[in-house]
Amino acid sequence: MSGKELITVDPEILGGTPVFKGTRVPVKTLFDYLERNYTLDEFLECFPSVTREMAHQMLECSESALLTPASV
Repeated sequence: MSGKELITVDPEILGGTPVFKGTRVPVKTLFDYLERNYTLDEFLECFPSVTREMAHQMLECSESALLTPASV
């Protein structure tokens, strides 16, 4: 599953804020939680519409995007 399959950007949903597909949970919220030392389980407990698989896939896509060397 690619990042594009995980995210919805729609002006009708939270003004176009990127959210997990099928939810109203902003993707940024996952990173905010982790940045503030909450666990993934705590995030999932607070946002049950996001599955563990969705969160893992988002983290994997983000890791790949950050660690893939830029084309020259």
